[in-house]
Amino acid sequence: MVFSSAVFLLVFLPVFLITYYLVGSRLKNYTILLFSIFFYAWGAPDFVFVVLGSMIVNFYVVQAMQRSVRMHLKGLLLGLSVAINLGLLLYFKYANFFIDNVNALISTMGLGSDIPWASVALPVGISFFTFQSLTYSVDVYRKVHAPLQKLTDYILYILMFPQLIAGPIVRFNFIADQITHRNETADDRLLGMFRFIIGLAKKVLIANVLGAEADRIMALDPATISSATAWMGILAYTFQIYFDFAGYSDMAIGIGRMIGFTFPENFNNPYVSQSITEFWRRWHITLGAWMRDYLYIPLGGNRVKTLRRLYFNLWFVFLVSGLWHGASWNFVIWGGYHGFFLILDRIFLLKLLKRSGRVFSTVFTFFVVVMGWVFFRVEDFATAMVYFQRLFAFDRGTIPLLYDPEVVTILIVALFFSFITISKAGLQLQDKVYYAKYPPQRKYVMFVCTLVLFIMSLASVTTSGFNPFIYFRF
Repeated sequence: MVFSSAVFLLVFLPVFLITYYLVGSRLKNYTILLFSIFFYAWGAPDFVFVVLGSMIVNFYVVQAMQRSVRMHLKGLLLGLSVAINLGLLLYFKYANFFIDNVNALISTMGLGSDIPWASVALPVGISFFTFQSLTYSVDVYRKVHAPLQKLTDYILYILMFPQLIAGPIVRFNFIADQITHRNETADDRLLGMFRFIIGLAKKVLIANVLGAEADRIMALDPATISSATAWMGILAYTFQIYFDFAGYSDMAIGIGRMIGFTFPENFNNPYVSQSITEFWRRWHITLGAWMRDYLYIPLGGNRVKTLRRLYFNLWFVFLVSGLWHGASWNFVIWGGYHGFFLILDRIFLLKLLKRSGRVFSTVFTFFVVVMGWVFFRVEDFATAMVYFQRLFAFDRGTIPLLYDPEVVTILIVALFFSFITISKAGLQLQDKVYYAKYPPQRKYVMFVCTLVLFIMSLASVTTSGFNPFIYFRF
């Protein structure tokens, strides 16, 4: 069940909110928990007990770690907790990838028959709740925050449906106090609804339209398409993935606010970035922060003796980040590609772009990001190389670009909203919509605007059969 589905919008969410607002304060967390378990079971009924079982084990391991007075035992229990969480992730997400590569190596070297293996299905959102489980264990071990006292509160933290399947990655120390004590106001409910509908419109009215065009073009033989078609395909995907993922984050933040939770922001106009370093401060912010605090800094971060080690740390983190996105070599290449440009930033590129001016640095960074999306979207390396050739062939190919006025219009809309904050007026407009306090008059205006967006989005959802979600199984 995704947020942009009719069953969620017309049944699940209204029933949940009505129930949540009617029950007493002592039952609110239990209400969220029960609906979250149902939400997860709807999408992954075969895995819900595996997920719940791992959470129960992890909760009591961390409780034992907290009670232990011996640092050696604390370290062992932390290791056990990390092993449980990473073990599940490695098995369910990467076992197929590992066996397929081993079998390919065996076949290439003529070493014998393949390793027999039944493909493992991937539980919904496993990467997100694994990272949240790890932050719980590590934060308690580091004494950043005391552990939760109730098992149900811990399961709620991991399984809370607004941010369960695609983030933002909510770290334990950020939300722990909100689980046990939070204030809910009428303004929060109203503004949360506004944020949810804006995110829904991003997903349904922009990402879905561009996603259908990207899928159509990517399904063609890349060797036969024109350069114009290739550019249309990758630009459509560039804005699809942004509005899809950012829209989902808006919806998650909006639902959270409607029930008294403050979730961290996950996107901040990434396509206006003037360097890849800045891009990763703006794109999937919670993943970048997680990688920095739980992987990059433990590796030594910037506090290393040699530049070689610093560059290794950067590149390694982004190789892992690429693999986190999916069990495929193309994701690893995508991560390494971004890591390479981060290293270039450190060596000379940041200084060069600063001298080049804002327009050039923004266009250059956007170009680098778009080229990276080719690796992310195209399924194998050889096909990606052919696609790059078509991008820069500048010929008509055998399959010309089919002009679709709706797609072109939505692409222009996506460009406008992706780059609107380059201007001071655009930035002020964004702040008024997302962050500033709402005077009564603005509430009325926003209510009308979001009502229109909701009707348009709901009409699109109920009449269109195309409603993918890129990050659904990450």
